[in-house]
Amino acid sequence: MSKIINRVINLKYIEYIILTLLLIFGLLVRLYKINNPIADWHSWRQADTASVTRNYVNDGLNLLYPKYHDISSIQTGYLNLEGLRLVEFPIFNFFHYLLVKILPSVSFDALGRLTSIIFSIFSAYFLFLIGKRYLGKWGGPLTSFFFLFIPFNIFFSRVILPEPLCVFFSLFSLWLFIKYIDSEKVFYLFFSGIIFSLALLIKPFALFYLFPVVYLVLGKYQVKKIINTPKLLINFLIFVDLVLIPLLLWRFWIGKHPEGIPYFTWAFNGDLIRFRPAFWRWIFGERIGRLILGIWGLIPFVLGVVVKKKNYFGISLMLGALAYVFIVATASVRHDYYQILIIPPICLLAAEGSLALWKNNIFNKWLARLILIFSIILGLGMGWYQVKEYYKIDHPEIIAAGTAVDRLTPKDAKVIAPYNGDTAFLYQTNRWGWPVVDDSIENIIKLGATVYVSVNLGSGDTKYVEGKYKTIEKTSQYIVIDLTKLIKK
Repeated sequence: MSKIINRVINLKYIEYIILTLLLIFGLLVRLYKINNPIADWHSWRQADTASVTRNYVNDGLNLLYPKYHDISSIQTGYLNLEGLRLVEFPIFNFFHYLLVKILPSVSFDALGRLTSIIFSIFSAYFLFLIGKRYLGKWGGPLTSFFFLFIPFNIFFSRVILPEPLCVFFSLFSLWLFIKYIDSEKVFYLFFSGIIFSLALLIKPFALFYLFPVVYLVLGKYQVKKIINTPKLLINFLIFVDLVLIPLLLWRFWIGKHPEGIPYFTWAFNGDLIRFRPAFWRWIFGERIGRLILGIWGLIPFVLGVVVKKKNYFGISLMLGALAYVFIVATASVRHDYYQILIIPPICLLAAEGSLALWKNNIFNKWLARLILIFSIILGLGMGWYQVKEYYKIDHPEIIAAGTAVDRLTPKDAKVIAPYNGDTAFLYQTNRWGWPVVDDSIENIIKLGATVYVSVNLGSGDTKYVEGKYKTIEKTSQYIVIDLTKLIKK
């Protein structure tokens, strides 16, 4: 039996066979509840992203003017009646739009999830290449394994968010840069810069993926050599230009339309939580320790950090991740999807720790291997125990109410759909409007509101509007009111 196992292990390209199986199963687990409406975990952020694509499908593709259905002032502080959504450059929406055009019979929301899934599978492939390059033959499959099957990452690599695409471009660019360091072919350097610029256009926080780039450069060249070699210096300056100029141009462009730029300074340390006890608890205890690694996954991860190394590539990537969560402190604590960007270094170090424990010569070999297998299985299980709640639709009434609005009102109706500023409810109506009452009802009507819909039948605003304007439909779940028709008294 052992001879058969050894023969299989020593097969040429066995790691690629294993990778293929991993990618297939990784794809399959991400199809779980792919047809879910956008009313699951972080539905408000997913709705904002999907809304931009929906407008492209309805009104035509214009990448310089991404728009969503929220025309309130709640996110920017400015009147935004055009619904400008000027955050990330809409590369994700472009790919989502293409899938909708190619597969028009498939659910719009499902295609949004499929967009993230496709690029996450490619991310797993580039992680395989990186892991194989720095950890050896089995490091590649192990790194991809963790990326593909950590439950937290399964959920967040099939959401309608731009972050999975940002991870893909970051890893693709990083691999191209590694190819440049290994071959010194300038094509790889410039191509890496172009791809990395796309990552930054999606999320400027991808800058932290430059930590391993600096590590690789300093490991191959001395600063003095770069400065004293004009060709080398010029090549790196061109790389920097390729990386930064598109981002600077985009930021200059959107700066002309402040009404479309949501508040963002709060994300860094808006509530002064950085380095306070709560910060360490949430980032390292709740998120990395429990949610991502399921507690038991800390065993291979910590070993990956402390084990004696031939290179510090994984550590440099993790240092970038730490710098990211330290700087973007408030957002990292408040919203767990901000941890999507730190998954690759966690997977790389967990793979390195797993290999070290499997090969160790300090402890009983078979006991160590049993502990490794047990810790991985239990870590994935505990991670799934928490993440499974993310797939649930906790408020189906917003879907029912949204469907009613879409059925009962004109396509050009403008809707007030109060839901504490959460745009998931407004998104379900398929109408432009307000996800919050940010002014008096009468003033919002003057701005164009024609319909009021609510799932909170007992709220003060709902009672006020119901008593003054004609009700179109009312059930135990929702009420739809025509704001153009006053009740005669």
